[in-house]
Amino acid sequence: MTEGTDTEIRRLDPATVERIAAGEVVERPASVVKELVENALDADADRVTVAVEQGGIEGIRVTDDGIGMSRAEVERAVEEHTTSKIRSIDDLEAGVGTLGFRGEALHAIGAVSRLTIISRPRGGDRGAELAVEGGTVTSVESAGCPTGTTVDVADLFYNVPARRKYLKQESTEFAHVNTVVANYALANPDVAISLSHDGRETFATTGQGDRRATVMSVYGREVAQSMLAIDDERMPEGPLDGITGLISHPETNRASRDYLSTFVNGRYVTASAVREAIVDAYGTQLAGDRYPFAVVDLAVDPGTVDVNVHPRKLDVRFADAERVREQIESAIEETLLAEGMLRSSAPRGRSAAEEATISPGDNADERAVSDTDADNASPERSATDGSTTSSPGTSADSPAPTEPDDSNSRIETGDRNRTTSTQSSSDRRKFTPAHDQQRLGDGDADEQRFDSLPSMRVLGQFRETYVVAETNEGLVLIDQHAADERVNYERLREAFDGETTTQALAEPVKLELTARESALFDTHDEALARLGFRVDRVDERTVSVRSIPALIAETDGPEIVRDVLVSFADGDTAATATVDAAVDGLLADLACHPSITGNISLTEGSIVGLLDRLDDCENPYACPHGRPVIVEFDDGEIESRFERDYPGHDG
Repeated sequence: MTEGTDTEIRRLDPATVERIAAGEVVERPASVVKELVENALDADADRVTVAVEQGGIEGIRVTDDGIGMSRAEVERAVEEHTTSKIRSIDDLEAGVGTLGFRGEALHAIGAVSRLTIISRPRGGDRGAELAVEGGTVTSVESAGCPTGTTVDVADLFYNVPARRKYLKQESTEFAHVNTVVANYALANPDVAISLSHDGRETFATTGQGDRRATVMSVYGREVAQSMLAIDDERMPEGPLDGITGLISHPETNRASRDYLSTFVNGRYVTASAVREAIVDAYGTQLAGDRYPFAVVDLAVDPGTVDVNVHPRKLDVRFADAERVREQIESAIEETLLAEGMLRSSAPRGRSAAEEATISPGDNADERAVSDTDADNASPERSATDGSTTSSPGTSADSPAPTEPDDSNSRIETGDRNRTTSTQSSSDRRKFTPAHDQQRLGDGDADEQRFDSLPSMRVLGQFRETYVVAETNEGLVLIDQHAADERVNYERLREAFDGETTTQALAEPVKLELTARESALFDTHDEALARLGFRVDRVDERTVSVRSIPALIAETDGPEIVRDVLVSFADGDTAATATVDAAVDGLLADLACHPSITGNISLTEGSIVGLLDRLDDCENPYACPHGRPVIVEFDDGEIESRFERDYPGHDG
């Protein structure tokens, strides 16, 4: 908000209130922080300081050096539907130029906390201090204070215990706070923004207008050096006036979308159309489960985008979303092309079609990665002293050489279509195919009988991604990737139960963490040890990895520590449940890597073996991420689709 702008806080008329998306703006500490930081930025602040206690559950303080408020304005600000951002419906329809506009935030926060506001306007001699408790103003008095505003929020949801109990653990709540503050810091490189947790600074930006320097403060030097400035000069015509920001080299990525920072006219949003366009622009340069770092700000006529879609204002609606997607994708593609990172014409996550063949009698041991191959692995992923075993909660300080007895403890990377047991598959099979490695469509297959899955006769593949089969009840489609993923997941889960086997690295590997990852490490370093990671902190943003779980040594390196840390942020309130959830999520992700993908041509023997292994799973009907493995179309549904129930068509 610039000097000279009308900053009077006024009550909105009933017609305007009705047009504003109603709903609760206070869901968790992060939503409080978001509203207060937006207010600070709207108040033309050059410096914003955010400090939280216990993840923001016990305390939040946001201080700015903005235009401030008089005593009368402070009293009006905590009333419902009062704001200086808009006057009427006309302002709303013309396009909102400020981050906040509903006039609900301070009123809603004061209703569920103990709220204190201290503010002094620019040019004013004295400030004012106002206290609100559970929605009731308890005191208002003059105060000596610097220009600007400080908002203190204590005991969030103290008077609404039913809502307080739904908050996650402290580290999870702080991770959400960190995401909000980091995003507004990235969107406003000309504002000095800092965040601290329990008295310890998480990050601080300089406010000198250098976005790359801001990225370094939030994400670290390694990420900052990998960022490319977006080139929007050759993007097609459309609703966007311009695109500014930075995107990472494809090799600098994470397993989470949380590092996709997207803004519309400086407003932090999580609009799926914007995020998907960014990721799609990378094409096959990224694996299907990896995401780049991005700081992308879209300049658009406020009248062509609706920010009044949801109370949290995280989603927006474009008048022409498809053209917006085209412009974003084009600008990022041009940026990557200029750096020599050519994009394949294949869709993201797909590979060229190929035929995968398995002999039904192949033994799992013959398909495991050989010891020679393992010895030739990169230094970061190979061990000096072999594998060591430690009980959960401990880590081995002096690795003793051991040789795994069970091929189950390995992840076979050389063949996507391997069996998953120490027994030969011929010993486990419930049936034998009628012919050897017949290509689908070259002959008739016998009906296969299963214990868990329905008996079926394989008919073929659809788009080299889904197995098509006939059952007594109708037809089924089987997602071959989801099926193999389920098989791999249950094998890995069985191998991980009990003792945790670790593998020491030849040399410790140093990893630079983002501010968010570093904060999570402080809370979950012991949980990492229980999983089989030995990690030491080197400095505020660097850790040294000395060992990783042996189970993942052949498919993932020390860098997976970053992904595991972020997975803790999605855990439950209990520490044990958090570790268990992290283990489960880790195994689900690992199961994905070696699984059969889409666009792979399978022989009948491959399919029969896959279905046989799937039938032995505890849950053959869903992949470890929850997607369905099998979709059934019974006779009734098929007949209904063909309208065979029409009179005269009973037979």
